[in-house]
Amino acid sequence: MTAGLTVARSGALTTVQDAGRPGHAHLGVPRSGALDAPAMRLANRLLGNDPDAAVLETTLTGCALRPDRDVTVVVGGAPCPVTVDGGPAAWGTPVRVPAGSVLDVGAATAGVRSYVAVAGGVAAEPVLGSRSTDLLSGLGPAPLRDGDTVPVGSPRRPVPASAAAPWPGPPAELVLPVRLGPRADWFSPAALRTLTSAAYRVSPHSNRIGLRTEGPPLRRTSTGELPSEGMVLGAVQVPPDGRPVIFLHDHPTTGGYPVVAVVPEPALAAAAQATAGTPVRFTLA
Repeated sequence: MTAGLTVARSGALTTVQDAGRPGHAHLGVPRSGALDAPAMRLANRLLGNDPDAAVLETTLTGCALRPDRDVTVVVGGAPCPVTVDGGPAAWGTPVRVPAGSVLDVGAATAGVRSYVAVAGGVAAEPVLGSRSTDLLSGLGPAPLRDGDTVPVGSPRRPVPASAAAPWPGPPAELVLPVRLGPRADWFSPAALRTLTSAAYRVSPHSNRIGLRTEGPPLRRTSTGELPSEGMVLGAVQVPPDGRPVIFLHDHPTTGGYPVVAVVPEPALAAAAQATAGTPVRFTLA
């Protein structure tokens, strides 16, 4: 019989995430998946799960869960207080949660997104090969609400005996390497210099679709209309206000604003943990 986690507190936004569903952009389906994929994989590794087993991704305020069977969990990603039935528990290493007890994942003390991995993985029903919640298309499980039950699979292997590892800290400054193009020629040379020299900061309007920035606008030299074209993960799109937006995992698959540059995927995990107001600096890759 599959174990279940009852959601006692859903928090600001808690979703099921795994490695996402790449390869469906031609159908208009975003990739989705954990924004901080290294954190997801490390939490799973500490439990003996497959690296891309589904986990819960919380946003800023954490969540609280009550298992109906004994489970072992790892809470990682953004640092936060962890308690079991009100008593302190470890962050970043495996914790045993008895049946009926409440695991409380507190508000992030740094960063944005914490990850709750469970031995056996979250066993939500896959859609197009992934269990990920996609906020843009609505595919996958809905964001968790109080009273929901999250199914958990059976562990495939024991929790490793030496289950400990260093966790990277959230960025004090977000440094994003960029490769210019494909529409860099729509911007003035001065705008391209601004992109790679000016000080930006993370906007509080950022979400899983895109990390919005605040700072000097980029001036376009071309004022024409751009037909909608394909968008990739990490695309730096420039909307009419001129302030760059970095597309994250729930981004639309097409768009009509010019893309001045692209951030390589490995650099995006830090963007997942950059809080509002974090300084942002673009550098040429």
